[in-house]
Amino acid sequence: MKATVEPQSNFSGVEAFRLPPLILHPFSGPEDTSVLMASSRASLALQGFLPRPEGAPQDLDDQLLRGRYAELRMLFYIGKDLSRWMEQSAESVQLSGLFADRRIRPETFGVFLVQFVPQHVRAKLEAWGVADFCALFRRSIGLHAIFRDFPGPENFSADFLRRYHRHLDQWFEMRMRETVFERVEAHEFVFDLYASGEYTTMLEQSWSE
Repeated sequence: MKATVEPQSNFSGVEAFRLPPLILHPFSGPEDTSVLMASSRASLALQGFLPRPEGAPQDLDDQLLRGRYAELRMLFYIGKDLSRWMEQSAESVQLSGLFADRRIRPETFGVFLVQFVPQHVRAKLEAWGVADFCALFRRSIGLHAIFRDFPGPENFSADFLRRYHRHLDQWFEMRMRETVFERVEAHEFVFDLYASGEYTTMLEQSWSE
């Protein structure tokens, strides 16, 4: 379903081009949540901020690494949603004919998403408990730029899992450098954010009406 390409006035008085909605699937399931919590506790214990439970230090490290892998898997699937949205946004802009003289590419919206999150989208992310959403988006896009399918845990070294954040940040920057595209201003585009279930319910209601 294509979004309506209607302009919308924003705070600057300039007509903003409405992009397709960004639809995110659930970040994690109940099993992932428990793994992530155990990993967080293990990290704090290894750093000395929590008392270490009985057992070998290797047990704590294993818990930490399982959590890191779960985090990576979460970022990968968020990256799929973001990459799909970047492609759809570039296509909508191209079909509109309003930006024919500009180099608007999917990467344009990767940078836009990281740098210029609209206030109403920011508020929704914060309500979901996502504080550093810029890092979340940047690392998700970076990870999905490298892998078409998510590898099994045996394909990652322990050292990579412990420090994956810096690699994902670099992969994002690498993708942005390897493509010629135009960076846009915050006031030029606007979009809405939905959880997948929320958007499905909204569509069902519109069809019934």
